[in-house]
Amino acid sequence: MSRPATSRHPRSDNGRRAVPALAAALAAGLLAACSSDAPPEAPADPAASGGDAEAAEFFEEDEYQRQLALAGETPEGPADRPWEQMLRPEPVSTEEYAIPDAEVHLCFSNAGVFNPWRQVGLTTMEAEVAQHPEIGEFTVLDAEGKDDKQISDIQQLSTQDCDLLIVSPNTTATLTPAVEEACQRLPVIVFDRGVNTDCPVTFVHPVGGYAYGAAAADFLVERVEPGGKILALRISPGVDVLENRWSAAELAFEESELEVADVRFTEGDPAVAKAAVTDAIQRHGTIDGVWMDSGATAVAAVEAFEDAGLPVPPITGEDQQDFLQAWADRDLTAIAPGYPTFQWRTPVIAALKVLRGEPVPGEWVLPQPVITEENRDAYLDPELPPLHYALCGCADLPGYPGDWGGR
Repeated sequence: MSRPATSRHPRSDNGRRAVPALAAALAAGLLAACSSDAPPEAPADPAASGGDAEAAEFFEEDEYQRQLALAGETPEGPADRPWEQMLRPEPVSTEEYAIPDAEVHLCFSNAGVFNPWRQVGLTTMEAEVAQHPEIGEFTVLDAEGKDDKQISDIQQLSTQDCDLLIVSPNTTATLTPAVEEACQRLPVIVFDRGVNTDCPVTFVHPVGGYAYGAAAADFLVERVEPGGKILALRISPGVDVLENRWSAAELAFEESELEVADVRFTEGDPAVAKAAVTDAIQRHGTIDGVWMDSGATAVAAVEAFEDAGLPVPPITGEDQQDFLQAWADRDLTAIAPGYPTFQWRTPVIAALKVLRGEPVPGEWVLPQPVITEENRDAYLDPELPPLHYALCGCADLPGYPGDWGGR
């Protein structure tokens, strides 16, 4: 049976609010580890505020509470390899999928590489694949941020000779039927973003969006004076990870004495983010804190305050090198909740376990570090490019740092 020719990678032998200290709990003990992202589509008006109905659709109280608890727990697994760690693992049998002593063909349906987080992630995944001689072929199809293309990609891969299919969904609800259909033909592993079905063998992801959003919001609640105005910069609606981040932040702000002055979608575009900050300053007179559901445009937000001749207020970002550098150089009041790119290693490790018939957690929950002022310098590396994500867990992989753009 022929295999798809597109993007083939053959092996190469070379308590509800009991968390003001949530960020500290997440960061503790995780320095040995080495944002986020969303599809490029956005609302017609990127400055439109995020709807409460959208957030309510994705909010689940029990899961919210679970993530806040998980954020403070110590994971099982090797301390120096967080991509192999697990929080509250509940193993499931995979004996039915075992292919003993056989070279395997892994397939991957990727939402896309439309931002630096995903580019770092795919490089990390490919380097992990290169470490395993039992992987004879690794086929990747790129959906380019389009649901309809990813549905077609999944259908194509699930009817070829793939031994296991890894899926990083572009959006949650729309991709669910395609994943369910694929599960009828071969073992499936989902990671990064979820789908509304439990048919995959495992769902690999860090603690989650609620923990991320709460860590960032709690930081602002602690650092911004009561009555302060918060600007929330979001990427786009409809992705479970991002919706969960915002719903957790909304709860934190509602229970505080801060005012959310504006919620803006930016499409992940620095120019749009900068314009949103400038507009908010002009309309409200002052912005006292900036919350972000992803840190890719954090430096643009910083520059907007500087262009206005204003001090940069407390701001949340992510583990992207340009933000870490700006934070250090400008002595910002900041925090960087992590959505670690080291998670791109885990589906490959999980796939090999499944194809050996070894048990894996039905939900493989990874730790989710937070970068604070105390540990920031451990992640800041001027030898890596500005758009590199520090929580890649990639320093031990072949080709590092050159394949990641480093010197």
